[in-house]
Amino acid sequence: MPGIDQVLSQAMGIPGVLGAALIDWTSGLTLGTAGRAPHGDHDAAAADTADVVQAVARNATFDTSGGTDGPALEDLIITAAGSYHLIRFVHTAFDSQTYLYLWLDRAQANLAVARLRLRDLAAELVPS
Repeated sequence: MPGIDQVLSQAMGIPGVLGAALIDWTSGLTLGTAGRAPHGDHDAAAADTADVVQAVARNATFDTSGGTDGPALEDLIITAAGSYHLIRFVHTAFDSQTYLYLWLDRAQANLAVARLRLRDLAAELVPS
C-alpha cells in the first residue's frame, strides 16, 4: 500500500491539479498535503471542506462509512469561479472518516479524468 505522501504526489500529476490533501472529516485536520491550497492555507481549506462533508454526512440518505447503511457516497464536486473542488471518500483503515481533496484549475482540468484518477488513488490507500 503506497503511503499518503506518495498518493498525494501522484495526485499532483493529474492535469489541472493545484493542490491535494488527505483530510479527516470529523476533525477537519489534514493527514497530508501537497501543492498549493485555496487562499494559501491547507488547514483552512481542510476545515472548510470538512464542514461541507459533515453537512452531507448528516443526511441519512447516504452512507459515508463504506458500509451498507444506504447508498455509498463516493465523491462530492464543488464548482466555483475558476476552480473545481473534488472530494473522494476513502473507506480505509483510517476509520472510514477520511477523504482525498483536490483543488483544480477549471481552465486546465478535465473533471471526468480527475474524478477517475482520484478514485484509483483512493483505492490505493485501501489495504488489500
